[in-house]
Amino acid sequence: MSGGSGCPFGPGEGVPAEHSAEQAHRDFSRSLSYGDYLHLDELRSAHQPVTEAHDEHLFIAIHHVSEVWLSLIVRELQAAMALLEGGITDAPLKMLTRVVRAQEQLTAAWDVLRTMTPADYLQFRSAFGQASGFQSQNYRMVEFLLGNRNPTLLGPHAHRPDLHGPLLAALHAPSVYDLALRLLAARGLNVPAEVLGRDVSRPYVADPAVLDAWLTVYRDPERHWDLYELAEKLVDVEDNFRRWRFNHLTTVERTIGFRRGSGGTSGVGYLREALDTVLFPELWDVRTHL
Repeated sequence: MSGGSGCPFGPGEGVPAEHSAEQAHRDFSRSLSYGDYLHLDELRSAHQPVTEAHDEHLFIAIHHVSEVWLSLIVRELQAAMALLEGGITDAPLKMLTRVVRAQEQLTAAWDVLRTMTPADYLQFRSAFGQASGFQSQNYRMVEFLLGNRNPTLLGPHAHRPDLHGPLLAALHAPSVYDLALRLLAARGLNVPAEVLGRDVSRPYVADPAVLDAWLTVYRDPERHWDLYELAEKLVDVEDNFRRWRFNHLTTVERTIGFRRGSGGTSGVGYLREALDTVLFPELWDVRTHL
């Protein structure tokens, strides 16, 4: 069909004029462009391999992307926890759902990194010395907010007060599970005082009375619907956290085998031990006792 007066398309363009790229804004001398808004120059400038190895670019990109997702997870967890502390449950459920979706993206990143072979990795591994994801402040903050706490893990950040300070504060503040248990108690369910008043800087230890409280919720979900939804959302978060850790383990094992990690841990052995960590034990045990 030609571009005559009866045709809605311009001559030879194949698209309506109002949808043409010619309509796009092109003068950004006095307004923010896409690159300006996202500070893409700074983002690209942060991508600085220290060797000529082809796969170092992949390695850096995956870790940059992962740090951005972790930062979002921290923000959403902190916002959800602030609302839970005030007894609000509806908005936190949306925020925790966003955490779960971001975790899925983090886990998927390992699939891309696994395209790097051991030979590829060894071309640049020695160049970054003792730098390791073990030292990620964002990752450590996620662990602390979820309740996996160990004061020793503050050590790698001691030289940076701006990183150490927020982690120390999180270590001594209630975890998201502590807040959920306080919410159970506020609703009249039996959560022992010693659980509510425990030293939150230490890892949580399962308690039979807490299991009974969650059993009350799970046996009558209609009556305790928001608590039931909150519990299941926390299980989603921990489930995805475990998947991320497992994919991390298998990626490391297929890349470096049983060599020590660059940050000084035993590598695969350390990651395997971490897989045994249970953050919200009663939420898993409740399924056996229903």
